[in-house]
This record gives sequence, structure tokens and C-alpha cells, in this order.
Amino acid sequence: MELHQRTAHELGDLLANKELSSAELTASVLARVAEVEEQVSSYITLTPELAMEQARAVDQARADGKELGPLAGIPMGIKDNMSTTGTQTTCASSILKGYKPVYDATVVSRLRDAGGVFIGKTNLDEFAFGSSTENSAFGASKNPWDTERVPGGSSGGSAACVAAGEAVIAVGSDTGGSIRQPASLCGVVGVKPTYGRVSRYGLVAFASSLDQIGPLARDVKDAAIMMNAICGPDEMDNTCLPNSVPDMAADLTGDISGMKIGIVKELTSEGLEAGVEESFNNAVKVFEDAGAVCEVVSLPSVKYSLPVYYLIASSEASSNLSRFDAVRYGVRAEKYENILEMYTNSRGEGFGAETKRRVMLGTYALSAGYYDAYYGKALKVRTLIRRDFDAAFTKYDALISPTSPCVAFKMGEKTEDPLQMYLSDVCTVPANLAGLPAVSLPCGLSEGMPVGLQVIAPALEESRMLKIADAFERRFEGIGVPTVAEGV
Repeated sequence: MELHQRTAHELGDLLANKELSSAELTASVLARVAEVEEQVSSYITLTPELAMEQARAVDQARADGKELGPLAGIPMGIKDNMSTTGTQTTCASSILKGYKPVYDATVVSRLRDAGGVFIGKTNLDEFAFGSSTENSAFGASKNPWDTERVPGGSSGGSAACVAAGEAVIAVGSDTGGSIRQPASLCGVVGVKPTYGRVSRYGLVAFASSLDQIGPLARDVKDAAIMMNAICGPDEMDNTCLPNSVPDMAADLTGDISGMKIGIVKELTSEGLEAGVEESFNNAVKVFEDAGAVCEVVSLPSVKYSLPVYYLIASSEASSNLSRFDAVRYGVRAEKYENILEMYTNSRGEGFGAETKRRVMLGTYALSAGYYDAYYGKALKVRTLIRRDFDAAFTKYDALISPTSPCVAFKMGEKTEDPLQMYLSDVCTVPANLAGLPAVSLPCGLSEGMPVGLQVIAPALEESRMLKIADAFERRFEGIGVPTVAEGV
């Protein structure tokens, strides 16, 4: 197996035993980027010099006998909506082209401190608005399993770079499924933590009550190791929870006998592609063979999740994106006669079509006379959704569903039909609305493309969730490697 195909924990062992240097590993991954990046387009900005500098620093620290963590020397990708000192941070938008922050996001700082090696900033849908990474001002990313298909979104670049071997591990953000859906479509593991488990400081906000940063990885253990590094309190984010963080990799024993797992009726009863449904049903049998009790459970309010999500998310996006006014930072239009024209022209030229659509939808929902009818009512239904989850967790240790109702679709297939694109998130948005942790991991193939299994746990129970996911992964035969990894 090539170095770029190995897991972070396998590579970490080689590095710790000095059987491999971080410089050698990083050079191998950069060579892989040179080989396939033109096909996959995972990155907006590559930072090879920084990566080699960080790798050599880790090697020197190891030679000096310093105690290093499991991520020291591991090449990784950073989604390009997280601030990185001195490195362009664009959110895949023309309005931020060339913008270089003067500070790191907390997650970036923690990964630097952990000895992470930054290969580059990964592609996304503009401001994380999308489910296909086709809305990027820097061009669409491609799915490594079939480069004529999308990698999912909005963290499509992060999922694709891990699947293609252009990074060992990556971070993305998840507002309505933007880690889990691309993880499903690209055949990797993706975790959305409990809301507040990971600091959002330095993450360019989409919807502040929904956004969470999390890992994309090759297996559950890698995801757990990454969670250990990025979770925890942060005084720079007053929504970040004060709770201590357990070692999420410590309890991956494979033993889930006696656990009760609920199959969410509203996310499995209709709208699934046949191949997705078959893979999910097979996954249920794997859990049962592992000694878990699986039963169908109804969460009645979940059927309203999609309209509730798009009202709340678009409303918060409208408010958050008002800061991009071409005054303090970002690209300014060349032609205007007054300040109003400067705002209008700069935002009109700088924002893409999907960003404009969501800003207008959110502005309308928040406007006088409509606030109570739309945004206010959506908040009330969100409470009902959260209560349904709370009731289910009094009986079940975790809930499961497919991650996406379909496998990766063809490039351009849904760009002219926003509603069909939004339906891609139908299985993932409920966990965001309820603030719950959820993980997607591969559970099969359909049409030769990956299918994802979603496990949802109670708030702050990431360890239990990852234990269940790991138990499945240990018993599942796997899905192989993407086409691009075979060199085709």
C-alpha cells in the first residue's frame, strides 16, 4: 500500500518508530497532489513550502526527543473557510480572492500545535452554500471515484482530497450536512460534532446556530484522533461548550452487544435510491450480527427539517454576509459613482448565484411582516425536532439512517434545479437543527459509487457514536479504492 493510502494512525506509528520521516511522507503526498490534482481539483490554494517546513520541524522535534502527539507530521487539508495566518482564505468566493487573514482559526491553531502539516486550503461551495462543490468561484471539485460526478458539498474538496490520497486527513465544516454528505459520496468518514464541541472562532460564518467544524478521515479511528485534537473549550467563542473532552479513540473496542439502535422511519421510508436502500438494509444486518438490537423509530417532526433548515440557515446567512461590503476587506468593484453603487456593484460582482439566492431568501424571511410567519415559526418547529430526538434517546443508544438518499450525481445534473440540490441534505439537516453529533461512514457501493451510513448520538456522546461506527467498520468488508487511486 502506498503511503498516501494509509491511515493517520498507521503513519503515526511509523513516524513514532522513526521508520519514516515526516519530510518523506509529506513529499510523497505532494507528489500525489502533482499526479492527480488536475483531475480532482481538491484545493484552492496549495502550500507546499509551508508543508515541507512544518514536516522538517516535526522531524527535528522528534530527533530532539520531544514528546509528540499522534497527528505530528501528518499531512492534512484545511477547508478554505477557516482563517489561516498569511495564507489566502477565500470561502471559494470572488469577493474574498486574495484575502489573507492575520490570525488563525482556533482549530487551525490547535492543529498547528499538534504538529499537523498543511498541504493547502480545500475547495468548497461558495461560503459553504451547496451540496456539490460546483458553486465555487475557483472551479468545481470532482469525485475521485468518477471524475464526471460531484464529490458532494460543501466540504467537497476536503472529502475528495482524503479519498484521492492528496491528504491523509482533512477538516471541513457542517451546517446542514456539509461534512457528512461529501464523506458519503466520496467513501470516507466524516464527523459533525455536537454544536459547541468545537470552537467556531476563525470559521467564516454561514449560519451561526448550526455551523460546526469536524474531521474527514480514512477510518473511524483517524476521525477520533482528529476529534481529540480539535474539540474543547475556547474563550474566543462564547458558544463553545466548557465540557472536558474524553479520549474518543480509547473506547473503540468493537463491542456493541446489547446496545439499542433506532432506525429513523422518516429518513428511510421513501425517496432513497434502490442501491442506497439495499446497502443500508445490509448495514442494519451488520449491527444485528454484532449483537445490537435494531428497531424502527418514528420522529414525526423530522419531516419538516428541510424547510425549517433552509429558512433558518438562509436567514442567518443573510445577516452574516452583510459584513462583506467591500469597505474593510475583500474585492471592490472598479466602477461606481456613490457608496450605494459601491455596495451593490461589489456584492453583485463578488457573490455567485447561489449566494445571492440564499441572501435574498434570508432577507425576505427576516423582513418586517414576514419574520413571525417564516423565521419565527421555523424556530418553533426546530424545538419540536429537538424534542423528538430527546424522546428517542430515552430508549435508544443511537439512531441510524442513510447519509444521503442518493450516490454522487453527474456534474451539472442539479445545478439548474435548486430544490433537487437541496433535497440532497434531507437525511443530514435534522442533526444540525437538534445540535447533535453525527458521523457518516462507508457502508456499500451502488452504481460503483460509495454509499454512506449515518449514526446520530445524543449531545456530547461522540465517544459512543464513534464506538458504534467503529464496530460496524470492523465487520464491514470495505469498498475498495477510488478510480483515481487506481491510476485510471
